[in-house]
Amino acid sequence: MTEHYGIILVNLGSPAAPTPKALRKYLAQFLSDRRVIELHPLLWRPILHGIILRTRPARSAKAYQKIWSRTASGEFAPEAPLVEITRAQAAKLQDALPGNIYVEPAMRYGQPSIEHALASLEARGCKKIGVLPLYPQYAGATVATVYDELSRVISKRADLPGIRFLRDYHDNPAYISAISNSLRQHLNGLEWQPDHILFSFHGLPVSNIEKGDPYADECRRTYELMCEDLSEIDITKQITFQSRFGPKEWLQPYTLETLKQLAADGKRKVLIITPGFSADSLETLEELSIHAKQEFIDAGGEALSLVPCLNAQDIHIEALAKITKQHLLSGWQKDVDTDDKINVIFHTSAQQQRGFT
Repeated sequence: MTEHYGIILVNLGSPAAPTPKALRKYLAQFLSDRRVIELHPLLWRPILHGIILRTRPARSAKAYQKIWSRTASGEFAPEAPLVEITRAQAAKLQDALPGNIYVEPAMRYGQPSIEHALASLEARGCKKIGVLPLYPQYAGATVATVYDELSRVISKRADLPGIRFLRDYHDNPAYISAISNSLRQHLNGLEWQPDHILFSFHGLPVSNIEKGDPYADECRRTYELMCEDLSEIDITKQITFQSRFGPKEWLQPYTLETLKQLAADGKRKVLIITPGFSADSLETLEELSIHAKQEFIDAGGEALSLVPCLNAQDIHIEALAKITKQHLLSGWQKDVDTDDKINVIFHTSAQQQRGFT
């Protein structure tokens, strides 16, 4: 009998609807994660439940409503763009892999859940399952919390499946090529020439980095590799960080402040690419394409264009298929040349392995 294997594609997640009620439930789950907010619960819970969840859901709902798809009748679509895109990525990746491999989408927060994806694959007879968090760069607040949730889910099982978990792919050649080519394609389609290109990554508190989180180094490595790949493009380039939240100092330079300074310095036309986002979401579709663009124009800029995330583009699916075969299926699939026998393992993009049997 042919052995079946499973792959779970995991992204951050979205609320069930662009409403304050749905946002309150989603934010309560997201902001209760100790890896996302590191304050002790005794200090954080009064702030979360007494202030944040009373004020932010309505404001966030308005932002989501700007990007949420609508049906032909004008109603909001059943799922957020991020969830729709992740489902499309999973379907196309399954088509790109051998027929005995099933791919399920999952969200760390909200639905479809990691637990649902795991159960679905097990119901199909998958005894060995690879988990691919769709975060190219590792961070404790993203990749590690996926691992935490996976551990929680499988801890309830008497019989565990074989699990492989991809730590990151920030320097993987297939990923670098795909994201660089997406910039080239977008640039060729513009009717104007940018004065400057920003590589905007999601931010992280500096305190996380000081505790040993490698996220900033991996973002900068991705940026360096992309600049090398894009060396023929003679336009000034810069790395920045977005989505700052709360009073702490976050990774700098900040994307929004940089855009304002660029306008003040006479850089009127800017192109932004987001190499840390595998699918378009609130952070790209609203924060950058709408809010940051308006701030740039108000500061004196003339044009701002955002390179779409790789989403379910063929170049992205081809890259994910290569990464999946290299790091998650090697030794399980007969057509991959390796004798790896470890069942539960962390894979790094440099093929260094830390794990246990």
